[in-house]
Amino acid sequence: MDPLEPLVRSFQADGRPRVWSLVITVFGDCILSRGGRVPSARLRLLLARIGIGDGALRTALSRLVADGWLLRERDGRNTLYRLTERGVAEARRASTLIYAPPRNGPIERWQFWLGGDAPPSRSLSIGAARAWPEDEPAPAPEGAIAAGCLLSVPDSMKAAVASDRQRTEAERLDADLAHLERLLDEGGPGAPLDALSARILLVHRWRRYILRFVDVPDELAPAGWRGANLRPRVARAWHALFPLSEAWLDAELAGAPAMPVADMLQKRF
Repeated sequence: MDPLEPLVRSFQADGRPRVWSLVITVFGDCILSRGGRVPSARLRLLLARIGIGDGALRTALSRLVADGWLLRERDGRNTLYRLTERGVAEARRASTLIYAPPRNGPIERWQFWLGGDAPPSRSLSIGAARAWPEDEPAPAPEGAIAAGCLLSVPDSMKAAVASDRQRTEAERLDADLAHLERLLDEGGPGAPLDALSARILLVHRWRRYILRFVDVPDELAPAGWRGANLRPRVARAWHALFPLSEAWLDAELAGAPAMPVADMLQKRF
């Protein structure tokens, strides 16, 4: 059995793949730290392993160029892509949430949206308020905002902390992590391309989750919550995949020279 099949199947189960979003994940996770430019040939090989065809990739790249996220360049016979200044800024902003280290204890201070015209989207429901950790980027809501500590939250409120959509996405991420953890326990992916593909699928799922939702801390977790310890689990799996996955980027391929040496990637999480 293909070791990546459960992860690819999970990715495809979300509906028609948003290839442009997957490309942004690739740039943020492994291209920016290696010079910022990547030949289209290398992108094709990587995304083909995830089940993305050439036509879908070309369409996604053209859209990202047209929308001001990517620049297309020529180097002899090779076509290369890199993020625009806007794309780099957005990728770095997102990285502060995606690759933040796991917390060592409870969240000490929160900000609370108490009412107004535009409730924050990336927040938890605590009674009639919406809340997010004070040390995370603010969701820029409009309305009455307060800050302080949570002294206690009854179970009846914990039951409604996460939306149904967040519960569903947490369960999908939990399932992907469970497969990856089993795969790593059995020795991990055997080939560098497989390791990088697994890493990209993991980060893509995690990126979509953590940029939409506040990670529910243990002290607020409702009964039956399957999103416990997501960040430390993602961090462990990412670091376990890291050495072998980087070997594929180090290798020279047909139509794709070796990528420049990575810069400080090991410090993520």
